[in-house]
Amino acid sequence: MSVVTSVPDRRFPLPPEPGLTPAEVVARAEAIAPTLVGRQAETEQRTFYAQDTHEEFTRAGFYRILVPRRYGGYEFGVGTFLRVSIALARGCPSTGWMYLFGAAHALAVATLFDERAQAELFAAGDFICPATVAPSGTAERAQDGHWVLNGTWGYCSGAPYATHFLGHTLVPGGEGEPPAPLMFVVPRGQWRRLDDWGRQLGLKGSGSHSIVVEDGRVPDHFTLRAHLSQLTVTEGTPGRVLHDNPEYGGGPLSFMLFELGALAVGMAKGALDTYEDLMRTKRTSFFPIVPRTEDPDYQSKYGEATGMIATAEAALLEGVRQWSETSAQGAAAFTREREMRLATISREVVRLCWRAVEGHLFPTAGSSSVRHGERIERVWRDMSMLHSHAGVGTFLTSLANRELARARFGVG
Repeated sequence: MSVVTSVPDRRFPLPPEPGLTPAEVVARAEAIAPTLVGRQAETEQRTFYAQDTHEEFTRAGFYRILVPRRYGGYEFGVGTFLRVSIALARGCPSTGWMYLFGAAHALAVATLFDERAQAELFAAGDFICPATVAPSGTAERAQDGHWVLNGTWGYCSGAPYATHFLGHTLVPGGEGEPPAPLMFVVPRGQWRRLDDWGRQLGLKGSGSHSIVVEDGRVPDHFTLRAHLSQLTVTEGTPGRVLHDNPEYGGGPLSFMLFELGALAVGMAKGALDTYEDLMRTKRTSFFPIVPRTEDPDYQSKYGEATGMIATAEAALLEGVRQWSETSAQGAAAFTREREMRLATISREVVRLCWRAVEGHLFPTAGSSSVRHGERIERVWRDMSMLHSHAGVGTFLTSLANRELARARFGVG
């Protein structure tokens, strides 16, 4: 880990709005979210959110929430970032998904890479960097020390407006050892986006296109001999020292899994918004014919779903608080066991939100309200698609449980 000397605040570049506060940036997201509802169909057709939406997010400061102050960011922290993401996903799940997975990896870069790499990667201030964890492609070391990358990486949510891409590949290990992961960050000029998204069941507008790198050259300091999901931070990180901020020393895996919980909460809140509108505007199908707001069964379904979603959001925010608190306790506090305990919170958040939508809101909304393109139908599709994400369908469902037990009981 590099030794970093302190740099006076006066040497930091100022962000576009130096006086902006976390509360104000969350309020901006909550104000923008309702405008996204009516644009969901066009977002799905385009397969990513519109240029004017991107420009609005830029002006609002959303792409700098996790960027360190040292590089002209706001450094508002993970709690603010996830609240913004919840608000946007509530308005449009695809937009929230694309935004979150584009902007989130500023935290990983600011945590894990050294000062030289960060100064170059964050030079533009706004940072949009989709990432994939599945190794693909190839990397070969050139004579000048650079890495030459070739390959295609799928599911790069956030690709349309991205400034960078974070990916993984495998490189030869030591003698007699299996191939080892190599994590790398590639600037936009070194890759191109394929037009291959939008035919999936849900999240059709999430900008989750594939990225192709052909003879891309990245310097060695843009790489780490590691996999993002397996990194330990218990011995400290470059970011914790460089930025004097413990959140740049927190567990990257548990934060990534909280991202999925935040999206689930936002989507479920959007479904509940629509169900409330249906309660106010529609009547029962069986006698006595009354407004749904007056029917005990609809009242029960609405109340049950509301409580489940509120509990999920409360658990998520408490989990994020614990994440930040653990970060502040020092590098040694963020053990693998701690990471997995936090991960299981996000698992239960996703489960609660899904049960609320799939078990209570979707079945009773009425067939006319779940036609293709209706808001609850879209949320149901998008949340179904969320369950196909490896973080939910594989890691949180099974791997996290086993890793937690092994860490707790010291089983290798």
